[in-house]
Amino acid sequence: MNKYKKLAMNTIVFAIGNFGSKILVILLTRLYSNNINPADSSTKELLEITANFLLPIFTFSMSEAVIRYGLDKKYKKHQVFTTSMTLNFIGLLMMFLIFPILKLIPFLNFIDGYSILLLVYVCTSAIRSMCAQFVRAKGHVKLYSLDGILATLTLFIGNVIFISKLHWGVKGFMLSVILSDLLSAVFLFFIANLKKYLNRKYYNKKLAWSMMRFAVPLIPTVVMWVITGFSDRLFIRYMKSDVVTLGEDAAGIYGYASKIPNLISMISTIFFQAWNMSAIMENDSKDRSKFYEKIYTAYEAILFIASAILIAGVKIITPMLVSDKNFSEYGNVYIYTPVLVVAVLFMCLDQFLSSIYTATKHTKNSFWTSFFASIANLILNYFLIPIWGIQGASISTFLSYYLCFWIRIIDARYYIKFRFNGFRSLINTGIIILMCVFMAITPKFYWFWTGILLFFILLINYNALMLTAKKLFKRKR
Repeated sequence: MNKYKKLAMNTIVFAIGNFGSKILVILLTRLYSNNINPADSSTKELLEITANFLLPIFTFSMSEAVIRYGLDKKYKKHQVFTTSMTLNFIGLLMMFLIFPILKLIPFLNFIDGYSILLLVYVCTSAIRSMCAQFVRAKGHVKLYSLDGILATLTLFIGNVIFISKLHWGVKGFMLSVILSDLLSAVFLFFIANLKKYLNRKYYNKKLAWSMMRFAVPLIPTVVMWVITGFSDRLFIRYMKSDVVTLGEDAAGIYGYASKIPNLISMISTIFFQAWNMSAIMENDSKDRSKFYEKIYTAYEAILFIASAILIAGVKIITPMLVSDKNFSEYGNVYIYTPVLVVAVLFMCLDQFLSSIYTATKHTKNSFWTSFFASIANLILNYFLIPIWGIQGASISTFLSYYLCFWIRIIDARYYIKFRFNGFRSLINTGIIILMCVFMAITPKFYWFWTGILLFFILLINYNALMLTAKKLFKRKR
């Protein structure tokens, strides 16, 4: 099977396995907005982000190393799994020892009452991630996708029981995630027979150092992206302003505004799971530059088209996912969503470009490109949020991801050279930002002008998408 067909088949398998589960997760947004008030929603969001912050630090980003080394034929899979799991458990043990210090930090006071749950949350997520990534590295994409469906079903059932029926709020949410991850890890461990890959005699010290050199630069990279989302919510929650309303409720509203763009992230995640495997396996191929060019062109076109459609229909889609029945504050969520959609669009493109660093083992570049973006986000948040409130956070997030995109599109192509149409990208960006402006201020006949701009997005990207698709399907090796 040639590389293009394999990428297409893996994407289809991941889509089948993930689409239903992703939709269920998005539908949970409505359950949360019906049962959790804005202030508690903010706490829930911050606990999630804190877990995502702790995960890469205390697991040494081993889940990224597992997929990179597990797909590489130069390394033995049983050594990869045992070595990475050993490092994983060492890191989690360190987390338990250091965690009491985190509780002393003033702006992390939302952890109070959730400490044990947060620690267990991180541990189960770490173990599940390791098992899932190793299964994917073994090439069992169908099992990986099936696990995604089952994990989401257990998460959905847990949320219905603990939040909707028992009204346990934030604690109910965390228990749902813990049980879902735990059941998923057990399922994968036994079905994929991972026991035979886990034995202390398989631990390889030389491989451990190699994996650490690869993964450690990814720790600050992941942390930087988490900080980008974390700082938005902290600034909104704790900053004071005489111009706009800030606080816990505003942070909760911002959290729900960021949920709608997950529809774009959903498309990206499904594709990226397949693409990341292809990028690693085809790293040494002679025509990898053409491969990257064709895939990137189609991917960019799909993202701009999908984002434009979502922005144009945001006033219709938002009430379907976020209910203001019990909490009227959620009624204005749609105002802040369009800019966040564009932010997620460029986050997805940033993620694509990061695959170059992963495939070529230049993970240090992932760090410093993310570093500049995170610093920009903090500075912009400081100045924009007191003036524009929630919208200021949305704009800050977009601009930081956009900065990272331009740094990476220049830097990453030093390692894998592929053609990039910068003019088309700028035109697409300009049009989609104009759509955001129309949806935010809703001038007279805004729906007409938004429709015209959507047409131009479709027109600009149609040929790029179709030409690339034809080349992919015609390609034979």
